[in-house]
Amino acid sequence: MSRGRGVAGASWPPPARRFRGLEGTALTGSSATADASRALTSRELVWPGQVRKAAAGEGAMGTVHARSLEPLPSNGPDFGALGEEAEFVEVEPEAKQEILENKDVVVQHVHFDGLGRTRDDIIMCEIGDVFKARNLIEVMRKSHEAREKLLRLGIFRQVDVLIDTCQGDDALPNGLDVTFEVTELRRLTGSYNTMVGNNEGSMVLGLKLPNLLGRAEKVTFQFSYGTKETSYGLSFFKPQPGNFERNFSVNLYKVTGQFPWSSLRETDRGVSTEYSFPIWKTSHTVKWEGVWRELGCLSRTASFAVRKESGHSLKSSLSHAMVIDSRNSSILPRRGALLKVNQELAGYTGGDVSFLKEDFELQLNKQLVLDSVFSASLWGGMLVPVGEKPSSIADRFYLGGPTSVRGFSMHSIGPQSEGDYLGGEAYWAGGLHLYTPLPFRPGQGGFGELFRTHFFLNAGNLCNLNYGDGPRAHIRQLAERIRWSYGAGLVLRLGNIARLELNYCIPMGVQRGDRICDGVQFGAGIRFL
Repeated sequence: MSRGRGVAGASWPPPARRFRGLEGTALTGSSATADASRALTSRELVWPGQVRKAAAGEGAMGTVHARSLEPLPSNGPDFGALGEEAEFVEVEPEAKQEILENKDVVVQHVHFDGLGRTRDDIIMCEIGDVFKARNLIEVMRKSHEAREKLLRLGIFRQVDVLIDTCQGDDALPNGLDVTFEVTELRRLTGSYNTMVGNNEGSMVLGLKLPNLLGRAEKVTFQFSYGTKETSYGLSFFKPQPGNFERNFSVNLYKVTGQFPWSSLRETDRGVSTEYSFPIWKTSHTVKWEGVWRELGCLSRTASFAVRKESGHSLKSSLSHAMVIDSRNSSILPRRGALLKVNQELAGYTGGDVSFLKEDFELQLNKQLVLDSVFSASLWGGMLVPVGEKPSSIADRFYLGGPTSVRGFSMHSIGPQSEGDYLGGEAYWAGGLHLYTPLPFRPGQGGFGELFRTHFFLNAGNLCNLNYGDGPRAHIRQLAERIRWSYGAGLVLRLGNIARLELNYCIPMGVQRGDRICDGVQFGAGIRFL
């Protein structure tokens, strides 16, 4: 695909853009003068004819290059040809280090080379802190942070940074120029990959229109074909300039899923809108979803209870999610904590399904001696139908399997009818885990670091509640007939994508109707109890 800008008569590559700080006098040690020369106001956008390019070997991706802060001589021989004349210049190494690290500097210009359809305002929001740097170390740090922000926008394939002394008639003795050499993504990109969910896998094909309107907007079409689910959808994503965590998205989708533990097939056709934003150390997402659901039997042997749930329904719901995550990794953390709380209210914005649903997830991780990690987790949730209509099998909770209470088959704990599991309106599950290195540390420092030995103790319960009995009766019911299991096994971390578990499980507290997996059990996914 050609990389033209789509404007008749325009040339490629596009001209460089330069963002200019307020020019001031040379620094004399006065903080007031320094602050004035660093001000972000009165910035001027100019289009110079040429921008200095990085020489060969200088523009490696992800690096920041700094040259001497002393201005270059206006005339004279090249540095490499000074010969014996260079003997009269004596520079102490300590003095040079003092100049590089401690001398006050002013970032006078920030150049961008390679911008095409990207708008200037969103760029200014990401690089504004570079003008606030007061010395070379701060310039390098803030330039690196700006590079990370630019890459996070998802509109550039590559971003290189070059720091140089300021040139030109308006150059200050301590002035610096920062140049970002960027390569924009093509207008249309495609991808194919595989994904691992909770004990299921899928192949994903996608088309993406990045930076559609020049301000990091993104339109994505995605088709997914999996072992239990097939889906396709169209989404629009728009971040807030200068605050990528604040973003808005709209999604259109169709999802067809098969749930063999319930002999159920479900097809959802829906639209949703989401707004995500941070508050202090928490991340929040507010969502509205309208979905037309079609439930049917997966086989002719489906129970009457599942057949009774078959048919069409329309759900319109408002939901809110809050996340606090301080873990160093979401797949196999060594330290940190996670708290996730979700609320969903259906029926007040339309539809024929009404309920209030709450659930939470808590995880604590602590690194111990000998490179071992102790982890504790707790899940819980409750669904309260609103009105006289009972809850739907598609909205209830499910428990059991290699990603939750190990030693039981997938979603095979709780109420069931003729071998079909119907889910429950309340549940809890907890787990204690000890992860240690492999015995004798084979492959230490290499491939062996991806494996961990795993010892676990899981417990949980799922049931339907009689909401007229009161909270004490509910707690008593959830505390009765607890299923639990223990065992040991191996864990393999697949980068930051997913993790695999191979455990030997011993289920305990098995109740009538539960389906167990006594012995070796394999699990794959991204969310484990």
